[in-house]
Amino acid sequence: MVTEIQLNDNRIKITQYVEKKIEGKTQISFTFHVTSDDYHDIATLLYKGTFDVIVPERHLQFRGTIQEYSTSITNLYEKGQIGEYKLTLKEAE
Repeated sequence: MVTEIQLNDNRIKITQYVEKKIEGKTQISFTFHVTSDDYHDIATLLYKGTFDVIVPERHLQFRGTIQEYSTSITNLYEKGQIGEYKLTLKEAE
């Protein structure tokens, strides 16, 4: 089971992972939790849109772009909040 994804130099602990090939390109979808303490760093990272992606447990590495993104909560500025993020990345051309 995959438990960690690395986007650029940021390691993220994940709770769900799906990997597939679409038209010869790798696509991964994963879910992870973000606390109010980590919100700013994660938001800043995700705004970049394209990342060096490493999935250590799968020996997988590629340049990936966000295809889908959602969160269970929109106001993580309030102390003590935890949001569930869902992200789908596809291997860039």
